[in-house]
Amino acid sequence: MKLSELLKDIRVLDANADLNTEITGVRYDSRLVQPGDLFVAITGYAADGHRFIPDAVSKGAVCVVCERKPTVEIPYVLVANARAALAALGASWFDHPAEKMTILGVTGTNGKTTVTYLLKSVLEQVLGAKVGLIGTIQNMIGSTVLPTERTTPESFELQGLFAEMAAAGCTHVVMEVSSHALALHRVDCIPFAVGAFTNLTEDHLDFHETMEAYRQAKALLFRRCAFSVFNVDDAQVAKTVEEAASWTLTTSVDGQPTAELTASDVVLASDRVSFTAHYEQSDCPVTLGIPGRFSVYNALTVLGMAIGIGVPVAAAAKALANAKGVKGRMEVVPTPGKDYTVLIDYAHTPDALDNVLTTVKGFCKGRLIAVFGCGGDRDAAKRPIMGQIGVRLADLSIITSDNPRTEDPNKIIADILKQIVAPCHPYLVVENRREAIARAMREAKADDIIVLCGKGHEDYQIIGTQKLHLDEREEVAKQLTGAD
Repeated sequence: MKLSELLKDIRVLDANADLNTEITGVRYDSRLVQPGDLFVAITGYAADGHRFIPDAVSKGAVCVVCERKPTVEIPYVLVANARAALAALGASWFDHPAEKMTILGVTGTNGKTTVTYLLKSVLEQVLGAKVGLIGTIQNMIGSTVLPTERTTPESFELQGLFAEMAAAGCTHVVMEVSSHALALHRVDCIPFAVGAFTNLTEDHLDFHETMEAYRQAKALLFRRCAFSVFNVDDAQVAKTVEEAASWTLTTSVDGQPTAELTASDVVLASDRVSFTAHYEQSDCPVTLGIPGRFSVYNALTVLGMAIGIGVPVAAAAKALANAKGVKGRMEVVPTPGKDYTVLIDYAHTPDALDNVLTTVKGFCKGRLIAVFGCGGDRDAAKRPIMGQIGVRLADLSIITSDNPRTEDPNKIIADILKQIVAPCHPYLVVENRREAIARAMREAKADDIIVLCGKGHEDYQIIGTQKLHLDEREEVAKQLTGAD
């Protein structure tokens, strides 16, 4: 592809490159550069891509897109923001594949994964559509599963994934849209048909620094959507409605008088939720086989997004009744022969931990035992908050490690314990997560429920810079069989 074709949607500040240059590939990692490639020098948080321009040149790059003029001889194209340019380059390189499908994006601190899986199921059942999915657990093309490293891929890979989905016959794509992806231009050049904002609670402040900056990053999605769905029971989300540049639909479980899609007659059971959805002049019964009040919110978000592309509420509700749960989200782990229950949930933020433990407490006949920790090299401010939530709601908390990364796990645990004061429910500290699971199972009695919080779908523990295998389902099974 000629350089001129790649640059057609990019504002160029300066250039000395021949626009007729034939480009054979686009790279932003100098280690992967091949002869004939265009190298994009991204200014990152860990490293500045401009430092690697000489390396890219030595490997055969024929041009560089950059924010500062290169210090070595190489044809260049100067742009204001290389990340934004990379997104536009990806869209052009893959011939704008997102424009060939209906793209639906979900952002928010909690609920993104569940909403995308449920919406995928609804679209497949109601429309008979082949649906792509992009998210935290995995990417999917119809029923084919692809591994994923981050919630939202880098922009160039994302456009490549869209191209793969379009070529496979996908007509719709549902995707989680992280605040990092929005702030770092990964989802630029994507025509979102529908966007939804589930909620906003404390998370990622190591990156965004303030809740307002976090909210503003999320708000970027709603400046590029044709239709937006907002949960206005959340004050931060409600604040964002005014910033949407599209047709909006608001949802509420708490009876906000201005909301257009609401829930009433909510019934919470140990294995499902049911409620009546109200939209315009119609009332519709809804049942979803995932327990918890938060499931009502997730279901309303799915119904709202379905409305955004013309799916009737009644049809979407019927499909929700057949939808399956999501791995690592209130997942029941088999414990044959035992009279207690083990659940796995991804709850790794204060709000998510509160929601999960409150939900389980509502149907737990015995004691609630919570196993949780906090990640290293991430927002430290939430650690004492989660500690307080755990000892307040769980009858027994076992505080342990959850991806300590390069931090001392005992320092993380000390932060979690920092603001716990009596009176509180009992708690134990068991730093090794395998041992913490084993201890919880030894402590459990008849009718108790153990909730393993924080890992969810993950089957690893990051210690230092190593990703070590740890699947909590396997750990539970080992304890039951006595295997090492």
